[in-house]
Amino acid sequence: MIRAALVFEDWADPALGLPDYATDGAAGADIRANLPAADRAAGVTLAPLQRALIPTGWRVALPEGYEMQIRPRSGRALRDGLTVLNAPGTVDADYRGAVGVLLVNLGAAPVTIAHGERIAQAVIAPVARATFVQTDTLPPTARGAGGFGSTGGR
Repeated sequence: MIRAALVFEDWADPALGLPDYATDGAAGADIRANLPAADRAAGVTLAPLQRALIPTGWRVALPEGYEMQIRPRSGRALRDGLTVLNAPGTVDADYRGAVGVLLVNLGAAPVTIAHGERIAQAVIAPVARATFVQTDTLPPTARGAGGFGSTGGR
């Protein structure tokens, strides 16, 4: 089990709690919208194609060698077209600033994000680092330089 330490911002609503897993088998912990007091009653409404950085109200410290991936929630994506714009977003182990979720409404109708609503999920994942080296050639593969769609049709 990985330990991720979270601290709430001074303005945040700590009653919303920390990210949590909905089931024992869930890979992602639900993240809730923690809106500033002035926005809590009305929520934040996104028009079609509009994007906004939705606050979580907390900062996090992850162990070295791990990242927090911020991913969309499939139900809201299916029903409303609401998704994480930079999916997956990454929170690096050395970042200590406020964590926000960059949401975009790809649906046809406005979508309102309510205070306390589950807006994304966080997956903690190990990070592998590479040493990049310049070379004159690359080893051959069966695929070669084939790009999008090069491995077959449907």
